[in-house]
Amino acid sequence: MKYHYTREDVYNALQEIGLKKGDTVFSHSNIGYLGIPQGGRDIDNAFNTILNAFFDVIGSEGTLIVPTYTYSFPQNKIFNPDETPSDCGIFTEKLRQHKDAYRSEDPCVSVAAIGKRAIELTTDAPQNTYGPNSFFHRLHKAQAIICNINFDAGSNFVHYVERVLHVPYRFDKTFTGILQKNGKIIKTSSTLWVRYLVPGTHPQFEKYNKLAVEKNLFKISKVGRGMFGAISTNDSFDLVKETLDYRPWFLTDAEELGIIPEINPCLI
Repeated sequence: MKYHYTREDVYNALQEIGLKKGDTVFSHSNIGYLGIPQGGRDIDNAFNTILNAFFDVIGSEGTLIVPTYTYSFPQNKIFNPDETPSDCGIFTEKLRQHKDAYRSEDPCVSVAAIGKRAIELTTDAPQNTYGPNSFFHRLHKAQAIICNINFDAGSNFVHYVERVLHVPYRFDKTFTGILQKNGKIIKTSSTLWVRYLVPGTHPQFEKYNKLAVEKNLFKISKVGRGMFGAISTNDSFDLVKETLDYRPWFLTDAEELGIIPEINPCLI
């Protein structure tokens, strides 16, 4: 059978884009675009090929985290961290189900992790998804690497940066719902950093990605029919901060529309 990539190919690519022993890595993924791995197109084979290559590079001291977002509360759905499937692709769902994985209990933007810092990064998720001591705050403090598979430099980490920097087009909105845990039903709440629903506030990460590539902050390596790309959380934070100083709407579609969004908090 013809194949497009091997475990060694992934290993070499991860090293080429700067990953190393002990790194904490957060990865959005669409592994299907890589093609067929050596050993066949079986999902378990593809998952293990990529997972093993990550740990070949980051080692036992490293940690791999993936998004397992569900946005359960805004959809009036119960969230069970042990059973509710990830909406972020097959690689994230397979990692969530892994015997060594730990999943956070954020009912909207949960993550699953394997490795040395997995417990530290996923336990005691606070109510505010992007606030102090949130997963994204901890990820930043860990000086982690965002390593995306067949995605650009964008990630939800950028929304955390927007909140820290108090962008005017987003605000905290709290949703209530049911968390099912260890057989218990718990009524709780979750606060998300959402946009005002007016023209010019729609998220647009293409310009952020373009800048990250131009400044050589987002490093890319081809694998099979796709690619891996990496940017550090520190570089991501600094890039957003310095760009917002002179382009305050660059993470939205306001520039393309040629408008300044009319924000009126009283209309929420």
